Amino acid sequence: MKQALHALNIVTNGQGLTAVTEPVCRWVAEQRIATGLLTIWCRHTSASLLVQENADPDVRADLETFFRRLVPEGALYRHNDEGPDDMPAHIRAALTQTQLSIPVDRGRPVLGTWQGIYLFEHRAAPHRRELVLHLLGE
Repeated sequence: MKQALHALNIVTNGQGLTAVTEPVCRWVAEQRIATGLLTIWCRHTSASLLVQENADPDVRADLETFFRRLVPEGALYRHNDEGPDDMPAHIRAALTQTQLSIPVDRGRPVLGTWQGIYLFEHRAAPHRRELVLHLLGE
């Protein structure tokens, strides 16, 4: 059994979904592990991870709109140390996930035809985010 660990740095453009499928798949392929399990961990409390539709950008736009409506800025939150998007970002991250587990087969993450891996930035300003990739297998 082999394992590999890697930090992937992603720069976001602010609030929204940033595709990370390509760099994740490239790193997995470089590890030469044919069958295994990939874990992706987001090291932040105001960003999260999603496996989501990768063909129609309207799906991503609708998700972003939904989360802005569900958790609005400007509500009466106690925590606002870093501005009006601070606490809404934490709530959005709590409603989504900070870790993904994806099977690997033939050296590639097993994703459906229309699935992509996304970093979901919940802050308004661009950020540099770190994802930790861990691959275990043979």
